[in-house]
Parts: sequence; structure tokens; C-alpha cells
Amino acid sequence: MYKSSAFLVVAAEGEQQAARALKEAADVITESPAAMQLRYLQTLTGIAAERNSTIIFPLPIDMLQLMLKKSK
Repeated sequence: MYKSSAFLVVAAEGEQQAARALKEAADVITESPAAMQLRYLQTLTGIAAERNSTIIFPLPIDMLQLMLKKSK
């Protein structure tokens, strides 16, 4: 019984640390919207490095409209 309750305490502490890290990441992304885009690109880079595959890159409409306005 002791081992399983000790395991639960360790697991709960790990969950707590993970939640704190996620909150910190959310705070950083909230301060800088570009951070989310950079994280997304990092994720795509990681996926592409793991497997030789085609990645369809979605482009937000507002970004596309901004690029079209600048080209005129």
C-alpha cells in the first residue's frame, strides 16, 4: 500500500510541475502572438526532420490578406 501511495504523490507532483510549465508557456505566448507562430513552425520542423513526408502548411486568411495588400 505504501508504494502505491508514494507513486501517486510523485505523479501528482509531476502533474503540478507540468501545469506550471504550461501556464508559463501560455503567458509567453499571450505577451507575443508571434511566439505561437514560431512554436508552430518549430513543431513542423520537428515533424519534417523525423519523417520524410509532405507537410501541408495552413496559412491564416488574415496573413494572406496582409501579404496581398503589401504587394499592391
